[in-house]
Amino acid sequence: MHYLIDMRLADSSRPATPQEALTLIEQYILPSLELCRKYVQDKKIVGGGPMSATIGLALLVEANSAIELDQIAASLPLWSRMQTTVTPLTTFAGRAEVLQPQRERLKALVALHAGA
Repeated sequence: MHYLIDMRLADSSRPATPQEALTLIEQYILPSLELCRKYVQDKKIVGGGPMSATIGLALLVEANSAIELDQIAASLPLWSRMQTTVTPLTTFAGRAEVLQPQRERLKALVALHAGA
């Protein structure tokens, strides 16, 4: 299953000094980017990347379970400093399949009202 992970630096994690900025880059950002590259090679991250002009990641992750997803996200050093949103995704075919019964009900309703 695919999940869209949106990770943005939490306001409370914004560096206030050059030393804090350096620590953020060296201990959190660069190690997280390196781990993301590994996940791309392992086909766990199948799309997305770092966000432009902000400290954030938008990742399309392939995971077999919510637990596996949690393990991937929490393994990133940046995770503890980020505001994270996860959106489970379905497939285009799956969404079309879900809509078919609703479509049929609406067609019947329209036909009923047209005949009235």
